[in-house]
Amino acid sequence: MANRKEYKNIAVIFAGGTGTRMNSKGSPKQFLEVNGKPIIIHTLEIFEDCQEIDAIVIACIEKSIGYLEKLLKKYNIFKVKKIVPGGTTGQLSIYHGLCAAGEVAGDSLDSAVVLIHDGVRPLISEQVIRDNIESVHRHGSAITSSVSKETVVLIDSNGFVDSATNRNETRIAKAPQSFYLKEVLEVETHAIEEGINNVIDTCTLMHMYGKHMHIVEGPSENIKVTTPDDFYTLRALLQAKENSQIYGL
Repeated sequence: MANRKEYKNIAVIFAGGTGTRMNSKGSPKQFLEVNGKPIIIHTLEIFEDCQEIDAIVIACIEKSIGYLEKLLKKYNIFKVKKIVPGGTTGQLSIYHGLCAAGEVAGDSLDSAVVLIHDGVRPLISEQVIRDNIESVHRHGSAITSSVSKETVVLIDSNGFVDSATNRNETRIAKAPQSFYLKEVLEVETHAIEEGINNVIDTCTLMHMYGKHMHIVEGPSENIKVTTPDDFYTLRALLQAKENSQIYGL
């Protein structure tokens, strides 16, 4: 019997949001169309086209899985190996995706790298993906970030400024957030067993458990589409990118 293909670099795409802050009519935000195709497809195409990515797992709203499967066929997304239902929180959706990634990795679990990414964050590049994978191999982790353009202040319980951070030492944590699959799956499992199931992102969770994380610089335009403003910004940025390809701007 031929050996099964090894999946060593696996993307887990979180597409479980319902888009309540988007105020979209009927469609969750990941399925809203920009420049003729759904946002989730813009995101998936980057991972599909990156040679370093071996497989993709998606955690999706359960009622939308059938529709997503049709989109994958329509847009020739072949690397998706599993689609699993999302959970009641973002953390639980990611956990479901990580468990599925563990099944996909199989015998490669001990060495597999996982890149956790938002389905509504399509403005990354293949270089960012490669930088994430390299950082995990060299440092054990990769948190894609961008420089903070404004000063970040910490406030006390009364609403007064407690301290102001040094902008040169401040970064905005974004995605992908990448780790060795076995390690992050163990941390997620342990957290859920302890009743921790609604942490804002994996970077925060790993930090809670004392893990050291390495920063990877990403583009400032690597926005997450959450509100109508984000949607219009994404549309403008994608159109500018398209124009630059056509006109060489």
